[in-house]
Amino acid sequence: MAESLFDLSDPRLVPARPEIADARLRGHVAAERYVVGEARAVVVPSAPLRRTPRFDAGLETEAVMGDAVTAYGAEEGFAFVQFAHDGYVGYLPEAALGPALAPTHRVIALRTFLYPGPDLKQPASGWLTLGARLHPAETQGDYFRIAGGYVFAGHCAPLDAVEPDYAATAERLVGTPYLWGGRTSLGLDCSGLVQLCLAQAGRPAPRDADQQERGLGEALPPDFGDLRRGDLVFWRGHVGLMLDATRLIHANGHHMAVAVEPLAEAVARIREKSYGPVTSLRRLSPSAAS
Repeated sequence: MAESLFDLSDPRLVPARPEIADARLRGHVAAERYVVGEARAVVVPSAPLRRTPRFDAGLETEAVMGDAVTAYGAEEGFAFVQFAHDGYVGYLPEAALGPALAPTHRVIALRTFLYPGPDLKQPASGWLTLGARLHPAETQGDYFRIAGGYVFAGHCAPLDAVEPDYAATAERLVGTPYLWGGRTSLGLDCSGLVQLCLAQAGRPAPRDADQQERGLGEALPPDFGDLRRGDLVFWRGHVGLMLDATRLIHANGHHMAVAVEPLAEAVARIREKSYGPVTSLRRLSPSAAS
């Protein structure tokens, strides 16, 4: 049944628009036509996912190289897709997609350059973010040859070589500019930071803060008395990650960056100026961040 495949209560996760929908949703949502999706992969360093097929539509989230998607059709240069890693749906530039791949490696540097050949003296042709997933065709010296160029192999690791301390990954990203909808090391929003860091620990996570609050970890007492490294702090529309019992790291619009600050200061400011009071504290179990 469609209800077991898709969360029909959350439009962000339902591959359906008035003009097109996943064939498995026939009888559950109305659409002009129903299609069987095609497995594709993102083959560019990054690409914006938008709610509508317009270049001036707001950024919902980002795709990065190696992301697997299901594509349902294209219009006006955009493909209507659903991400495999978090179920998010929207429109990607059609040119960002290529054949489905089976990635074997991921980028572990914050950023790394793409080159037209296996030589650091050649002019860089692009860059890849932390977490980009690769399927190297071959190794030439110190470089992997991938679709789109060559990348320094030392900035990559096998997919199963995870970083369990996801708080440490967040610390590496301090100073990264805030970007609404961002999920690369060039720009991040609050939930993008959490999702990216958990992914490096081998822990899948939903995309948005409210989804993460519903889907991650177990609730803690609301008195802030038992916080530890790796715990998540949620507001209505915001999330941060604890570095220890008193310090919070989060991508936020106040600093316009990923920043570390005392939790008490963040709680007071956010209550007064933006998202209101803390709505929950949650702990991933078993914790891998200690």
